[in-house]
Amino acid sequence: MKNLKPFIFGFFATLITISVFAGSLLADNAADNNNSSVKTKSRIESFTKYYKVLEIVEGIYVDDLTLEEIIKKSIEGLLTNLDAHSGYINEKSFQDLKTQMEGEFGGLGITIGMKDGAVTIIAPIEDTPADKAGLKAGDVILKIDNRSTIDMTLDEAVSLMRGEPKTAVKITIVRKGENRPLVFDIVRDMIKVDSVYTKVIEGENILYIRVTNFDQNVANKTAEALKKQKNLKGVILDMRNNPGGLLDQAVELTDIFVDSGTIVSQKGRNSANDRVYKAKKGVLTTAPMVVLVNGGSASASEIVSGALQDLKRAVIVGENTFGKGSVQQIIPINDNQTEAVKLTIARYYLPSGRTIQTVGVEPDVIVHAAAVPSSDNDFSIKESDLKKHLEGELTKIDNSTKSAAAIPVIQKKEAVISQGDILKDLQLKSAVDIIKVLNITTKK
Repeated sequence: MKNLKPFIFGFFATLITISVFAGSLLADNAADNNNSSVKTKSRIESFTKYYKVLEIVEGIYVDDLTLEEIIKKSIEGLLTNLDAHSGYINEKSFQDLKTQMEGEFGGLGITIGMKDGAVTIIAPIEDTPADKAGLKAGDVILKIDNRSTIDMTLDEAVSLMRGEPKTAVKITIVRKGENRPLVFDIVRDMIKVDSVYTKVIEGENILYIRVTNFDQNVANKTAEALKKQKNLKGVILDMRNNPGGLLDQAVELTDIFVDSGTIVSQKGRNSANDRVYKAKKGVLTTAPMVVLVNGGSASASEIVSGALQDLKRAVIVGENTFGKGSVQQIIPINDNQTEAVKLTIARYYLPSGRTIQTVGVEPDVIVHAAAVPSSDNDFSIKESDLKKHLEGELTKIDNSTKSAAAIPVIQKKEAVISQGDILKDLQLKSAVDIIKVLNITTKK
């Protein structure tokens, strides 16, 4: 049968040899030789089953696939079935990942993830085409151009949305509260992210710090901004729609506001992946502080908000966060390091020992966005029913599909946030009011 038998048999024979050899070593050192023998036999049976499936697919599958294609597909299937964040990274995706880490790329400006089995927007990046068009955290992407995202991988979705600047892409989404899918025609652009900027609340000596994502400059920029301020009455740290980023920056940012205690720990199956990150310096540790979060706050922003909450350093205001609290490692799998696997190796734990994986961080004070004050921030469809629901939504897309007009984006380039701007943002107004109350109570 083609080249499968000689190739796979040699591969399989080597695996069996290794398994038997490893099994014999375990048997020599284990108290119970019988258990080791059973384990070795089980491994051999599993490899045999896998070999038979490969042989069947190559021999009679309707399309003529090469052995390389079959192996890659089996790797993809294995990793994507582990969890939503593990996956196989092919050569193109690996290059795209390197490009993204450089901080500039052509695309829409959204961070996506798998939630309940659907491609979901974690957060639009501020002041990007997606943000200006009106895409929101929690939107479920139904179609990219004319391709349905049902059963599509995250890498495939990212690849379809990225592209040359000035080229257009059509995004169809399902949004809670809308009875029809919404269609957005968006023109790609170069995505350049300003990770940190600061402002002062008008009439108050309260510093507003906006962190849009965690790149390598977050902690330094925040520390520099604080040095310029004197006699602050409080700090508002806004991490709404912040999809995360670098762990070390999350730790360093938290460390600016606390002077002791564990910030975050990570624990995995292998103790070599365990880490504990503790506070060391502390720059502004006593001024009243409020952290703003929502459903688009994920990963690193959840670590910061959760740590400040557990350490009783800040009041968390807004909506429940996304719930992404796992650690992935990228491991090259070929000699020239053009392909890799992304594997979940550990989970993050907050100072109290709780995890943020799937549950997120619950605010101390729940305040919904002013535009949707009654939102419960949950897409109330079970994962088991979501695929059928999305398939039903596809049938609604016809000439009568509702198109969403672009939502105006208020650009706040000034150094001061006016009282008028505050009145447009219920969550921000709540943060200002809480700091005022904390200043009053601490004086007593």
